Amino acid sequence: MRTTINIDDKIIDELMKNTPTTSRSRAIQAALQEYVEIKKKDRLLALRGKLDIADNWQQLRELEMQGQEPSNDKNSH
Repeated sequence: MRTTINIDDKIIDELMKNTPTTSRSRAIQAALQEYVEIKKKDRLLALRGKLDIADNWQQLRELEMQGQEPSNDKNSH
């Protein structure tokens, strides 16, 4: 998608120094992608301690290897 935006030249210059590409468009796209990924991680980290997740990956792996479906029983971990 083509978009016209005004970005401070100092920011673009700094971005270009820290990006392996010579294309401004690719550098901006990479920076935006990295920003989105960081924000996704931040949202996940904000959930730390707020979710009750069963640590039963080994049991699930064993069931998978045996060809069984895991049960939804919360007390099985």
